[in-house]
Amino acid sequence: MNIDDDDFTLFGLPEAFALDPAYLDRRWRELQAEVHPDRFAAQGAAAQRVAMQWSVRVNEAYRRLKDPLARAAYLCERRGAPIDAERNTAMPRDFLMQQMAWRESLDEARDAAALQALHDQLDRDEQALLQRLQQALDAQGDAQAAAGQVRALMFLRRFRDDLERRLDALDA
Repeated sequence: MNIDDDDFTLFGLPEAFALDPAYLDRRWRELQAEVHPDRFAAQGAAAQRVAMQWSVRVNEAYRRLKDPLARAAYLCERRGAPIDAERNTAMPRDFLMQQMAWRESLDEARDAAALQALHDQLDRDEQALLQRLQQALDAQGDAQAAAGQVRALMFLRRFRDDLERRLDALDA
């Protein structure tokens, strides 16, 4: 293992959006067992510091690979299409129309049932976006299109947070 390896190499995975979550979890446990600082307690403080660096590196890579949105953003960046969401807000045109429809639905929702229906619709829409993202990254190799899908999913997550706050406020 090399600490400078990319996340996929570190975990022994192909560089692709689609991955086996069970393998990822198993490999994370194996890597943590290898690098955990407690294994190096008898070797002194320097060995434990190195082990801590490795443990942090493995955990960061695991979190990035486990989260589909973070994994997609990482792949886009590796393929020359950084997300840069603070300055680049370009999204697919159809998604911009979808945003307006969601906002209208949220504004018009008057009760928990309407909010829950919108939440359920967001779940379905997110799955469809994730499928298109996988297609763009793995089948088409189109990192630019994938970057737009990632930005769309980032919006969807923020919108879902707004929606869940409204649901929570109704429950309070």
